[in-house]
Amino acid sequence: MMPNGMNSQGAQNGPMNVVIVEPYVYSALYRLIGKRVVLDTTRGSVSGIVRDAKPDHVVVEEQDSTFFVRIREIVWIMPEA
Repeated sequence: MMPNGMNSQGAQNGPMNVVIVEPYVYSALYRLIGKRVVLDTTRGSVSGIVRDAKPDHVVVEEQDSTFFVRIREIVWIMPEA
């Protein structure tokens, strides 16, 4: 190990940030921006209008409430007609 905490390959010891991206779910949510949806999550359902979609979360707005839902917590997505 080198004096600055790095090993000879340049990797840092300690925790590493890992992000799991679900490209198909992200793509589906991105196409639903501006539309009403129901999201079923591991903690219950959220319904409203999709305002934004990022690789790790989606923003859903319902009246005066805004929800930021992690994509990895979504079980299913149902667009409302």
